[in-house]
Amino acid sequence: MFEEGQLYAPVTEDEHGVTVHLTDDHPGADDPEYRRRREVIAGPALRWSPGDPVPRVEYTDGENEIWRTVCAELAPKHERLAIRGYLEGKEALALPTERVPQLDEVSAGLEPLSGFRLHPAAGLVPLDQFYGSLADGVFHSTQYLRHGSQPLYTPEPDIIHEVVGHGNLLANPAIADVKRRAGEAARRCETAEGLQFVADVFWFTIEFGVMYEEGELRAYGAGLLSSYGEIEEFRGATILPLDFYSMGTVEYDISHYQPTLFACDGMSELTERVGEFFAEFDDETPARLLADRHRSAS
Repeated sequence: MFEEGQLYAPVTEDEHGVTVHLTDDHPGADDPEYRRRREVIAGPALRWSPGDPVPRVEYTDGENEIWRTVCAELAPKHERLAIRGYLEGKEALALPTERVPQLDEVSAGLEPLSGFRLHPAAGLVPLDQFYGSLADGVFHSTQYLRHGSQPLYTPEPDIIHEVVGHGNLLANPAIADVKRRAGEAARRCETAEGLQFVADVFWFTIEFGVMYEEGELRAYGAGLLSSYGEIEEFRGATILPLDFYSMGTVEYDISHYQPTLFACDGMSELTERVGEFFAEFDDETPARLLADRHRSAS
């Protein structure tokens, strides 16, 4: 399991303004211009409330170039390594590839397809809010881009991860429904442990899930589909069948390529079995799964 906060640079605001707290090893840590840009983008998102117009970002030529570079590099990898359901969603959403889209623009494309819309996030969104909002058809998305020195790498989810990864997945109604069910599961949780279990199963499915299609292992996890490097390496991981108890309890490191992945046997196992897991989940589910495991072993 992991702590969601590890994924994002914390964002704070005081009488001196907005501060994005990058780690010392972040590619932009020693770039004052990048730090200022992150704070300019984070401020409106931090102060935004539902019902307000979604903040628009006037992306720079450099930021649009990062978007173009990543889209161009990922396109042939998607054709070769992504599941059909993702490719169909990507085609239906038809995101621009030459510039960074605005969140309200992505929402306008998503809502007729799956009913989802994007809300701006300055950085970390509390676990219960992030997952619970999925039940309402809301996905919280950052608006900043990775540092220009490493356009094919980011240590944290940026708009490329959120939109190229999750946005295209949400354009597929069947996958979007699994995400809604994950949100409903999170809403039912009354304990932090239960919520973390949901988050960890989500990690090994929606974020880093793989699937067998026509005898070939393909990616459907947003973390793989938005990663120039890891999408080429996932077939070298240890591939296991779905095991929800293991997915919810295994220790893993988010800062490295995932050495162990769990594979669905076709789209139906994702929409039916994973969807059913989230649909039926409550705080007692982990204990029931453990009891079932002990019975099977005896």
